[in-house]
Amino acid sequence: MKFFRHPVGLAVIGLGAASVAFVMYLFQPWRLLTTVVVNEAPPTVSSAQAGAPSSDTPSEQPASAPAQLASGTFVTHEHRTTGTAHVLRLPDGSRVLRLENLDTSDGPDLRVWLSDQPVTKDWYVFDDGRHLELDHLKGNQGNANYAIPAEADLGTLKSVTIWCKRFSVSFGAAALN
Repeated sequence: MKFFRHPVGLAVIGLGAASVAFVMYLFQPWRLLTTVVVNEAPPTVSSAQAGAPSSDTPSEQPASAPAQLASGTFVTHEHRTTGTAHVLRLPDGSRVLRLENLDTSDGPDLRVWLSDQPVTKDWYVFDDGRHLELDHLKGNQGNANYAIPAEADLGTLKSVTIWCKRFSVSFGAAALN
């Protein structure tokens, strides 16, 4: 047990502990075992917001249905990913990306990106071209809505990816057709 009393032994133990702590912080392996479920309702705009005459009780206003502009099914890249993505235009002209029945792994620093890259089996292409980060991934399972900025050019941004910013990999992606 002289090793633990020797300065080199203590340095090795300290370096080993610091290395383990750094690796745990960087990879966050427990996130592979966690699930964040989100279940947001589909987006709607009340008739008052859409320009129709308002009634005395706003809670009784009927909701207008959004128009679907594009949709696609997720394919797996670095982690098994399933679900669908829909680009919707609300009656007020705003656009929303809706992820439905999403099921992927939880991970560190996951983002939702629109990208100009085609969806192939290669996960590394999405940061090569233009991309627009919409938000952090709200949950790795379920249904969620993400506002698309008015200046976003959906003529060139033709795919959506669940992007791990920390490791620069796509967990899964969907072509928007």
